[in-house]
Amino acid sequence: MVVPVIDFSKLDGEDRTLTMAQIHNGCQEWGFFQLVNHGISEELLERVKRVSSECYKLEREEGFENSKPMKMLKEIIDNESDGKVEGVDWEDVFLLTDDNEWPSTTPGFKETMAEYREELKKLAEKMMEIMDENLGLPKGYINKAFNNGDSDHKNPENAAFFGTKVSHYPPCPHPERVTGLRAHTDAGGVILLFQDDKVGGLQMLKGDDWLDVQPVPNAIVINTGDQIEVLSNGRYKSAWHRVLACSEGTRRSIASFYNPSYKATIAPALQLIEEVEKVEEDVEAGNETAVQYPQFLFGDYMSVYQEQKFLPKEPRFHAVQAM
Repeated sequence: MVVPVIDFSKLDGEDRTLTMAQIHNGCQEWGFFQLVNHGISEELLERVKRVSSECYKLEREEGFENSKPMKMLKEIIDNESDGKVEGVDWEDVFLLTDDNEWPSTTPGFKETMAEYREELKKLAEKMMEIMDENLGLPKGYINKAFNNGDSDHKNPENAAFFGTKVSHYPPCPHPERVTGLRAHTDAGGVILLFQDDKVGGLQMLKGDDWLDVQPVPNAIVINTGDQIEVLSNGRYKSAWHRVLACSEGTRRSIASFYNPSYKATIAPALQLIEEVEKVEEDVEAGNETAVQYPQFLFGDYMSVYQEQKFLPKEPRFHAVQAM
């Protein structure tokens, strides 16, 4: 099996119905799919590749030589131990947001990544509208929920969070001893990944099998986070994924994520709860069996997630419900 690849340009043509169905299947049956012809220019994507790789070499690579995973691996090898590096990832990573400090030495990095983030945010908002339509929700429902009900975006405190994580996975002399990135589901909403098209390593869990998310040149990989699972009342599931370390090549990975405001209340959409009137009666009787997920503040969920990111996700929902 291969992760679905969808031609996004056909969304506006005579194949719109088929394309919508492909995206629905990607969300419902996979939790992962890849978009090609998504409207982001190849010229911009080539610049992103160049400045992100240059940034790692100029500003990050030397620091990784003294990083915790590197030191832990060296200690295991020096001691001739059979152990593995536990509790850390073989990853160099930093975060880009609208209000944090960005790397400053690499020529063109800030300008290129700011332009790229703007395009990715538009694509994330378009993807949420497609999810609304496929789920039978009013247009803008998911985005409004992520912005704590503020559809006009008038209050900055309610604003959804859009971040970009720039990661590099350097070659490892003993890849069997480390994990590139430990298996997890993503906490937030819609994740848009620009992965390396030469160095693989990303895998997703499909049933009981780990599948490679095959590199496709200039594709944007979409995956759904835990909050989409909750809002859809389980129709769309967040997918487990991981990154394997490799012995050759430095893997580039740029993940952008559109997440709810920490103040946003997240709950299953009433339209997706079967027999809404009956559910309302059951709620009064203390029976909420038709509701698969609790209502909670996203900030509370993140408090739980930070402690349980690499553990089974179902207990997170129970924990946040108790809060």
